[in-house]
Amino acid sequence: MKKAEVIAPAGNIASLKAAVDNGADAVYLGFNDSTNARNFEGLNFTPEELKEGIKYIRSKDRQFYVAINTFPQGDTFTKWYKAVDYAAELGADAIIIANLGILKYARARYPKANLHLSTQASSSNYESINFYKKHFGIRRVVLPRVLTVSEIKDLKAHTDVEIEVFALGGLCINIEGRCYLSSFVTGASTNTEGACSPSRFVRFITNPDGGMSITLNNVTLNRLGAKESSPYPTCCKGRYIRPDGEIAYAIEDPESLNVLDIIPGLIEAGVSAFKIEGRQRTKTYVGSMTGVLREAIDSYYKNPQAYAVKAEWAKKTIATFEGTRETLGSYLIK
Repeated sequence: MKKAEVIAPAGNIASLKAAVDNGADAVYLGFNDSTNARNFEGLNFTPEELKEGIKYIRSKDRQFYVAINTFPQGDTFTKWYKAVDYAAELGADAIIIANLGILKYARARYPKANLHLSTQASSSNYESINFYKKHFGIRRVVLPRVLTVSEIKDLKAHTDVEIEVFALGGLCINIEGRCYLSSFVTGASTNTEGACSPSRFVRFITNPDGGMSITLNNVTLNRLGAKESSPYPTCCKGRYIRPDGEIAYAIEDPESLNVLDIIPGLIEAGVSAFKIEGRQRTKTYVGSMTGVLREAIDSYYKNPQAYAVKAEWAKKTIATFEGTRETLGSYLIK
């Protein structure tokens, strides 16, 4: 049986090396433009940085996947075509794509390319996945974080496409590729610009009491006390005034996904790869979470019946996550 992969995020050279050094089978990365879904200032790779990163990856006999997973418009698609060409030129082990037109181009231009369907495509049933395989030859799908373990098992029984799931890190409570909260507030589409709550719209304003107000395009997402902290300001994690006057998280509490408890069930359901969220996070986060997931998966394969979450893994995750609590998300919802 092929061992499930550990797929780690890399938003910069430091994080890339931390991922590789801590046991990632592959890192996923993007170019520093709007063709990828983490298009933040100071993040992602220039051509010079890519050369250094790829050299390091190959020196350790690991792989890299390039995310080209946003949605071009009628007058911009050639930029996405060029990104596919560049990924192929670099020798990417997989290209992660969401848009039908870009998939069509990639398959026609590079018949042997390993194409993965991005979670941004929101493909969450086997009919959809098999459609993408039939027409574009995808080899793997990254599932959106909306399915239970039993649903994943049933899905896998009806397709031979590899399944990749998110395992650790931020939890998007909306179906990926279908959220318009940030677009509604800013007028800038997450799906075309590649950034939820683009930083140019975010303001951190110091209040007279020593606390802070966080706004997105002049809409207040949160007011913090002097000793409070907050995750990156997105609409879904905002704290708002309720009708009764209480200030509370209206959509999602700051939680982080952690599947360590259910790794056996996910592997037995047919999952081929576990993905860590966080191209925008620090090298400390990337290194720590990659190491924990590597140990956990290795522990399962060493002795599946004896698998158990170790105390040190739990300690590292809760200390590193941005959320104050951990959750299994939808994985165990009946």
